[in-house]
Amino acid sequence: MKKQTVAFSRQSTNLFFHILTRCNLRCAHCYINREQHGSNTLSLDTIRDWLGIFSSKAKDTNLIFLGGEPTLHPDLASAVSIAGSMDFKSITIDTNGFMFHNILDKITPDQIDFFSFSLDGVSKGINDAIRGDGCFDAVMSGISNAVKKGFSCSMIYTVSEKNIHEVSKLPELVKGLGISRFFIQVVGLRGESENTDAKQQVSKSIWQETIPKTAEQIAEQGIIVTYPKVFLTHGDTFECAANVADNYFIFPNGRVYQCPLCEDFPFHSYEIINNVLTPCPKINETNFFSLQIPEGCVMNKLIQPENLSYDDNGFPRYKIACCMLKEELQP
Repeated sequence: MKKQTVAFSRQSTNLFFHILTRCNLRCAHCYINREQHGSNTLSLDTIRDWLGIFSSKAKDTNLIFLGGEPTLHPDLASAVSIAGSMDFKSITIDTNGFMFHNILDKITPDQIDFFSFSLDGVSKGINDAIRGDGCFDAVMSGISNAVKKGFSCSMIYTVSEKNIHEVSKLPELVKGLGISRFFIQVVGLRGESENTDAKQQVSKSIWQETIPKTAEQIAEQGIIVTYPKVFLTHGDTFECAANVADNYFIFPNGRVYQCPLCEDFPFHSYEIINNVLTPCPKINETNFFSLQIPEGCVMNKLIQPENLSYDDNGFPRYKIACCMLKEELQP
């Protein structure tokens, strides 16, 4: 098994494209903030124009269609076709599993690289309490149907205090599902959610005792596993992805962020105006990326300091890594 920290690279761009913010669920940890991100659904023409902004680097760009729930968009299949004609490096659809508009019948496996399914509980009770009634069954059915049709599938599990006790059961859950990638995420303290119980982040000790071991057990099944590094020692070098890599988080109101932790605020780096990616005036998120503090990530310190810990002298016991820094296990 090969374990590596995935380095940031200017040679690869990630385009997280929210084509709408509407969703059929109300997940407890949803990061969508319609006041900041808009509530409109982009037209197919707008999707085409905005994809065109990044088409010159399409061959080096991983495109992820997001929502809300992207399969609620009636023109998602056409959007996939447009993206394919621009030769994006990879195309992924993130979904909650309900697979609206018969999307599996409207595109083919050679048009996208992954359907990525979100599941936040090994048991139906825990998952549906976090994500919504019927979600567990929808994900299981969605994966089964997609795999039968030849699509490559992945799964995303967002860890919080609400579901950390089920993480050890994940290797058994994914056995035989037919997925080829598994992503573990840290719950973010942002978005529209008012359910603070489901948003609490787990401690460093619990994370380190649980996540790497479970990731290895999943990878032993031949599944590529990716999870955030999260915690750094003071001997580790902190690096902000926004200073090194090109990551764009696009929302339907035209805001474009480089750091997902900033998405609750009007701190976006860019705005799409008349189909042009336009830099925003100061102060915006870019003014924070180069700051160096003992806690590591500046935005984490400002926005979600609850996952930091300090000694008796007020010095942080560890640093928080950039949220885009990942560990990857390849079987």
